[in-house]
Formats: sequence, structure tokens, C-alpha cells
Amino acid sequence: MSEADIKTFLEAGLLAAGRPLSLNELAQLFEESERPSPTELRAALQRLSDDFAGRAIEVFESASGYRIQVRRQYAAAVARLWPERPQRYSRALLETLALIAYRQPITRAEIEAVRGVAVNPNIIRTLLERSWIRVVGHRDLPGRPELLGTTRDFLDYFGLKTLDELPPLAQLRSLGEIDPQLELAVGGTEEPTVAQRAEDPAADADFAADGESELSAEPDQGDGDEEASAERRSGLLAAPPDEGD
Repeated sequence: MSEADIKTFLEAGLLAAGRPLSLNELAQLFEESERPSPTELRAALQRLSDDFAGRAIEVFESASGYRIQVRRQYAAAVARLWPERPQRYSRALLETLALIAYRQPITRAEIEAVRGVAVNPNIIRTLLERSWIRVVGHRDLPGRPELLGTTRDFLDYFGLKTLDELPPLAQLRSLGEIDPQLELAVGGTEEPTVAQRAEDPAADADFAADGESELSAEPDQGDGDEEASAERRSGLLAAPPDEGD
């Protein structure tokens, strides 16, 4: 099979799948007798990516594999095709997710110690339902508290291949910088960022008084159509990534 044919098959498979595909999955596009090697697949994917240069779509590699998606600079325009209200997440939820991402594995008590307020159970449940976090073990303490960590779906959604690609906390100016694909339900009062609170315990204490006031902005537990539309606005051409790790 020619290099051009391999590239064409990969393009068709990525467009049809609507989710990231690993190299092993991409290899299934070909008859066993003509199946390219992983090296040939990577080379063809690079050529396909080069073909998309200057176009509105790109080949993107995430934690679960490769996908074709709309480039970030066109995401706002594409989102106008789905005018329904997007899901909005509270700052409390986003701060909890950030702490899990940066300090994993971490217990709920440790999250509360940093934030200075109790973690609403709905926040943990929402993150588990989104498959953004999972229980990765138990701390060797009385009660064996659960240790929380992020999942491959978390990396896929936020466009990361590994946790090493998370920006350093010291470089974050706001939670929006680690959440480029979500609209934040931010109130009128400016709140300290995770980085500021990590560096300045006084800022965390000041925030404790009203840190849970954003809980009313928890995401709607709507049907699958609303879920899919939120994912399409994030830049995917089709369906969101599969659930699971």
C-alpha cells in the first residue's frame, strides 16, 4: 500500500471515529496483510498534519491517541452553531479539579485543608461522572481515605498528552488559563487564584468565607444531547472521547 493510501485511510478513520484513536486502533483500518508498522503510521499522520497546515482543522495527539479537530482559534465561531446554553462550572469545582490535577494523589481532607472550606459532595460526584477523576488508592490513615487522581479523559478533554504539559502553577494568572474549553461562572467579586492561594495562605483564609458561594453554578445533569453539544463546542468535529481510562 502506498504512503498516499495510508494517509487517506487514516484521514477517513479519524473523521469517522469522532474520538481519539490509538495507533493500534488506527492499524485496524488496514487488512492484516497490508497493515503498516507503527513507524509508518506515525509518518503518515505527520504528513496528514502537514496537509492541514493553513486550514481550520488539525491532527491533534492527546493522551488516548490521535483525533482531527477544529483549531482553537475557530472554536468560538463554531460554537455559534450550537446556541443553547453551555454547561457552566463553579469556581469551587474548578479549583477542586485543579488541586487534584496538580497535587495528585490527594484526599478530600487535603483538598479542604488547602481551600479552607469543605468540599461539596456534588463536586466530587460531578467530576467522577465526567470521568475527569478517579479513585487511585487509599491513604494509610485511619478510615483509609480515598486518594483522587485525574484520568485519561481529563487529559483528552483539556488537550494534554501527559500531566507534564500542565502549566506550572506559578505561571497561572487565573483558573481560566487551565480551563480554555469551559465558560466559567465567575461572579463580580475577584477571587484569588490557586497559585496565589498556594503562595499566600492569607488569601486562602480570606476566600474561605465565601468560597462555596459558586456551588449554585454546578453543571446541569442534562441528557446526552446537551453533553454532546458541550463537547462539540470544545473543538471536536464529532462525538466526545470514550468514557474510561
